[in-house]
Amino acid sequence: MIEKSILIEVDDLNKFYGIRDCNFVLLQKHFSKIKIVARGDIIKIAGEETEIEIFENKLSEIIQFYNKYNKLDAKDIHIILCQDKEIVTENIPEDKDILLYSVSGKPIKARTKHQKILTEEFYKNDLIFAIGPAGTGKTYTSIALAVKALKEMRVRRIILSRPAVEAGENLGFLPGDVREKLDPYLQPLYDALLDMIPYKKLEKYIEEKVIQIAPLAFMRGRTLSDAFAILDEAQNATYTQLKMFITRMGENSKFIITGDLTQIDLPNKKDSGLLSSKEILKDIPEISFVDFDKSDIIRHKVVSKIVEAYEKSEKENNKQ
Repeated sequence: MIEKSILIEVDDLNKFYGIRDCNFVLLQKHFSKIKIVARGDIIKIAGEETEIEIFENKLSEIIQFYNKYNKLDAKDIHIILCQDKEIVTENIPEDKDILLYSVSGKPIKARTKHQKILTEEFYKNDLIFAIGPAGTGKTYTSIALAVKALKEMRVRRIILSRPAVEAGENLGFLPGDVREKLDPYLQPLYDALLDMIPYKKLEKYIEEKVIQIAPLAFMRGRTLSDAFAILDEAQNATYTQLKMFITRMGENSKFIITGDLTQIDLPNKKDSGLLSSKEILKDIPEISFVDFDKSDIIRHKVVSKIVEAYEKSEKENNKQ
């Protein structure tokens, strides 16, 4: 008889073990010939060497399944335990557009034409501009690509940034430290991450600086290597700020710049660096530009009509 301890590396142990440890109980019943005891993220086993080896292989497959799909139930465990060679996921149809699975186990995928183009360009070039109206999924898809790259160990960290235009003007009047003052402006980035990474895991990533969320001003003087960096709301970055950000690129890095040219909050709209970027960088083949439009809007159906109405009004005003 031999004894072993196995570390369970998952985002959420309660979810992995199941309600009232129902998933763990299934494991114990299936491997009745060995003693299995769980103590937090450590599973202790004792039994004959052959049985221990089989258990370790199946447990590894279960952990892989959970980490991929962010879900685990009795049906999943039964399929894995009863399959000899590989994990069967007939209950979860594979889709080439799926980027990863959300915290709730739902697939996160490129859903519109330009979201799919953005995903394709991600594999071709290291610097991508995603430009278009609100609600088209530019930022969400970009963050999903970043989390996917981190999970697949293509990069070691994620850097998310926004120009804090309003924060820069009113920062002194807000309560709290720098992070607390800036959180309202960076909240949309947190919201997207919380869809994809469990809260405790996300807090650990932020604490260990694996994921960094900061205003654009904090990027000056840095070289971002082995990183996936996203500059959101880039229409509010000046020419100098945008140039500063994209020249932070280091070895083995991916950069995505997102923005909406109809929502420039700078005092002088012509100061937006995003306005001139396409013309300045158009002849560099390693840079991609993806232009989203109202057909990509996936919020409430009335949002696309609102965008269309504003576009019509702006065109009429420009004629006058």
